[in-house]
Amino acid sequence: MIDAPGLLDVSRLLAVRESGVAGNLGAGNVDVGNVDASIARLAALLKEKRRVTVLTGAGVSAASGVPTFRGSGGLWRSFDPMTLATPQAFAKDPKLVWEWYDWRRQLIAAAQPNPAHHVIAEWSRTRPDFTLITQNVDGLHERAGTERVLRLHGSIWEVRCTGTCRSGPHVDERAPLPPDDLPPRCAGCGALLRPGVVWFGESLDPAIVAAASRATEQCEVFITIGTSAAVYPAAGFIHEARANGATVAEINPDATEASGVVDISIRGKAEEVLPRLG
Repeated sequence: MIDAPGLLDVSRLLAVRESGVAGNLGAGNVDVGNVDASIARLAALLKEKRRVTVLTGAGVSAASGVPTFRGSGGLWRSFDPMTLATPQAFAKDPKLVWEWYDWRRQLIAAAQPNPAHHVIAEWSRTRPDFTLITQNVDGLHERAGTERVLRLHGSIWEVRCTGTCRSGPHVDERAPLPPDDLPPRCAGCGALLRPGVVWFGESLDPAIVAAASRATEQCEVFITIGTSAAVYPAAGFIHEARANGATVAEINPDATEASGVVDISIRGKAEEVLPRLG
């Protein structure tokens, strides 16, 4: 569940993808054969290797009933939600934007972490050198107990002030928000509060991206789960991991833009595949 790709300078990650090193990634070494064999191979790697980094996208939360607002069926009150997740939309009609986010927050509040979330949480508790990089803003990884989470696109459960005091981000888990509080205002200065997510046209937090890049560079196994691998800089981590010698695996129901460059490509739903990895 992604709110925006952001505008961070991704020249280094793109350079990895376009370099001669990246050019060797699709040299016929991709395992897309028997699903059982691919799962067994990845499970063996996880038993052997210590340093593991995981990248997750909206597909991990699909089984929890969290809808993605992209693609068919993504309209909300006849609005294309991708036009609402922008600073311009908020400036034009903050109440409308907050009504949409309040609706999303209610859906997420009613959802529960699924088996994929729980497996990832267990990895984080039992592997000291584990890092989760997530594009999701729903907080289900944290609710499952996952440790060492890097949220590229922020959290739908955080808010921050748009006024002069610039307070925040701070947690606000009310769902629904009281109708009289839409749009909510800062208790300190009275200015509008905004969701603590990265909108289209905004930059990612450089510190978060730097931490994600370090985890990618240092890992022995990199697993991308439930993401289309089409949005940068997140997709660039796949290429960066391979360029630094990690074994890269993909778990997704459909082929993605990364399927031709990873070492192991497992076609399946996250909530079904991850429990089989142990």
